[in-house]
Amino acid sequence: MLMPRQPTPDLSLPLIGGGRFQLSEERSARGTLICFYRGLHCPICATYLKELERLAPAFAERDVGTVAISSDGADRAAAMAEKIGAAELRFAHDLKLSEARDWGLYISASRGKTSIGIEEPELFSEPGLFLVAPKRVLYYMSVQTMPFARPDFAGLLKMVDFAIEKSYPARGEYAGPV
Repeated sequence: MLMPRQPTPDLSLPLIGGGRFQLSEERSARGTLICFYRGLHCPICATYLKELERLAPAFAERDVGTVAISSDGADRAAAMAEKIGAAELRFAHDLKLSEARDWGLYISASRGKTSIGIEEPELFSEPGLFLVAPKRVLYYMSVQTMPFARPDFAGLLKMVDFAIEKSYPARGEYAGPV
């Protein structure tokens, strides 16, 4: 189980357009916002990622990097990036499902075509949102078992502002007896 104030697993994944996303080499002073999404088949993901694309510059102003990650291959990830008009948001692809599990993400099996007529992969991860501070230290996380009712990016920006202003630490770090 991932714990706040502790290191996360590293990630090294190819990016649409070339290069790699390497979490351990991220240089944003306040960390990286990692948005794990279900894949091209998910219309809710597309809407959600459009909002992150819109707010990516605001995160960058706060020195927080942004990346969207799925287990989709390069073609499907590129199609999602194109679908949302990505210019600011990086898209990494080919996340292994074993790595998704390492991050605490839930795995679902295909139910065929979605409401937009795109076939679901045989297996894929459900959404997760992580704010990882420098040196891969977990600050915030939210994982879900379904695509609905995701954390609000505007609210997350307010949290980042509050954390900066008040030097607010990551919470949920206690792992002792209860």
